[in-house]
Amino acid sequence: MTNRHWTVLLALAASSSSALAVEAPIRSVTLYPGSATVERVVEVAPGATQVEITGLLANFSTDTLRLQADAGIQVGQVVTRDLGRADSPSSRAAELESKVQALQDQIALIDADSKSAQLVQGYLERLGGGEAGAGRAAAGDPKALLGTLDAIRRGGADALERMHNNEVKKRALARQLEVFRRDLAKLQANTRDSRVMTIAVAARQAGKLVLSYQVSRAGWKPAYRASLDSQASSIELERLATISQKTGEDWSRVKLRLSTGQPSLSAQAPDPSPWLLSYRPPQVVTDMSYAPAPPPAPAPMAVAVSGSRIASSAADNYVAPVLETQGNFSTEFEVPARVDLAADGREISVGLGAQSLPVKQRVRIAPRSSDEIAVLTAEAARPEGVWLPGQVQLRRDGSYVGALHWDPQASERLSLAFGRDPLMRVAIEHRDEMSGQTGFFKRDNEKRIADTYVVTSSHRQPVDILLLEPTPVSQSDKVHVKIALDPEPNIKDWQQRRGLVGWERSLKPNETARFKVDYTIGYPKEGSVQGLP
Repeated sequence: MTNRHWTVLLALAASSSSALAVEAPIRSVTLYPGSATVERVVEVAPGATQVEITGLLANFSTDTLRLQADAGIQVGQVVTRDLGRADSPSSRAAELESKVQALQDQIALIDADSKSAQLVQGYLERLGGGEAGAGRAAAGDPKALLGTLDAIRRGGADALERMHNNEVKKRALARQLEVFRRDLAKLQANTRDSRVMTIAVAARQAGKLVLSYQVSRAGWKPAYRASLDSQASSIELERLATISQKTGEDWSRVKLRLSTGQPSLSAQAPDPSPWLLSYRPPQVVTDMSYAPAPPPAPAPMAVAVSGSRIASSAADNYVAPVLETQGNFSTEFEVPARVDLAADGREISVGLGAQSLPVKQRVRIAPRSSDEIAVLTAEAARPEGVWLPGQVQLRRDGSYVGALHWDPQASERLSLAFGRDPLMRVAIEHRDEMSGQTGFFKRDNEKRIADTYVVTSSHRQPVDILLLEPTPVSQSDKVHVKIALDPEPNIKDWQQRRGLVGWERSLKPNETARFKVDYTIGYPKEGSVQGLP
């Protein structure tokens, strides 16, 4: 078919008033930090000339609209029409209204039946009130009197039972009615203007039409779960994503992709203005006896904000999850299973995959920084792929031990702490700590610090430890430091931190190790030294 024929078909489609009205279901969503791209799909029949898509929320900019059609379907003119809330009730709202009306009708029938039972009961009470007259009339017929009394009793019991059963039914229906009314009120409060989109098409054959657009009030952030198996010396590192949305429409069984891109940010390249300098010659002041007062500062400009907008911001403080850092360009992650996510702002976690990593376990000890605390750590090579900063939930041998923030870019290796080691005892022996003056003329001050760290393992198997010690570092030629360490540490400037030394050691079961540190710090009598204990 030539282009001229396509043009004629599209023109005929645009002029036609009949259109197939459909609700295009959401097929997939791509989540960004603070926004999302929604994709809907429409089935187009062969020979169709127009497709009318209903049920769209009018909360996206038509500038972000994109249409893609299968081969054999050409897209022409696109017309959008926005409808007010009253003109566009949702199917869910209509369903709730129908249920509310049905329950109200049932309650009305129960009330009518109760009223009829009350009429019967009232009649029987009046009849019973005239029992003396009836007794005199039936004095000659005792059987008739007994029959009348029995009929009054049975009729009264039946009427009271009907009224009681009706009250029980009415209470149950009233509870259901309250639930439906509450759901309907919540839905109506969140109802927004809707949008109808009419698309002119020329379909030679059946196919699909994909509609995509950008919405805000949605986002995601990374999260992780690390589970340490201390016996196997391995970590199962699970990649998660925390997502939420409050776009106004529920996402049901959608295919979800997560992207680190940020399309909500401005794409405009910086355009600096020229830096121009000008010279102004000095002005001659002829009379300084009188100087006029400076003009009053202008009043701050009032910004008009509609009341509805103020009420909306006050009632809805939803903030979509965002990434804490952004690298170069973007990376996408595919969520393996389809996702259900309500438009109420709740956060859910979805799994993106898991991998097992061999680790080196060590008990880290830093007596000068954290007293007598020994913490089990696990180190591994940083896993391949893109890993974004996020919160890590930590488990050790099946037990939850806490959480921490992991920044993969901060180190070349993965290093995680898995809680205190109760089978490792750490003690500090203060051998000497004194201050005084030295020198022939008593011109210098001196402070000595001498400690011994005693580490004992109560494990049943050998355990590797790493004891870290920050040695004093002088940043002035007026402060002199003498350092004596026994044994000599095998790590200097741990993690490129100046003066931080460490001892790596393997302790056998019930073995005790001792580490001695001795510092002598000399400084002038005048002035003070920052950092002394």
